[in-house]
Amino acid sequence: MGLLSFSINLTLDGCVDHQEGIADDETHAFFTRLMDECGAMLWGRITYEMMERYWPAVARGDMAAPPAMREWATKLEAKPKYVVSSTRTAFPWTHSHHIAGELRAGVQRLKDATPNGVLLGSGKLAAALDRLALIDEYRFLVHPRIAGHGPTLYESGLPDTRELELISATPLRNGAVAMHYRRAR
Repeated sequence: MGLLSFSINLTLDGCVDHQEGIADDETHAFFTRLMDECGAMLWGRITYEMMERYWPAVARGDMAAPPAMREWATKLEAKPKYVVSSTRTAFPWTHSHHIAGELRAGVQRLKDATPNGVLLGSGKLAAALDRLALIDEYRFLVHPRIAGHGPTLYESGLPDTRELELISATPLRNGAVAMHYRRAR
């Protein structure tokens, strides 16, 4: 069984708006390394739709992009992508699959079938999966910014506090810090 790792960009005040992070080569290289380490990606519908509007065009070369972004896009194109959605069933982007039915069972099956682990990249879905105790690791990239607005990480709340064990904290040249935590058992 593979681990489910939740990874997301966030500001110091917890904002997870994708436009608030530093989108440079170093950031893209960080997320490309995470993606290389996992066997599949997992998103909610909203994140999937945001990603499918942009990254396939970058991978095809239809949009100009720096090398680090093109590398991310090319690898993402080849990576299995799983989507949780109750409102959409067709996912035409290459290697995309729908997780339907009961959330706990569907995500547990994905973890069981993916020995290299699954990289989760959707904030709202993460809150739902955390309530089900399915997230094993947290890989946050904390940017040196205070956004002053939302959406924020776990704004929908959790039933209780999650105790985490720090695995590593690595500063990037751009001022962001890559934080790796494991859920304390």
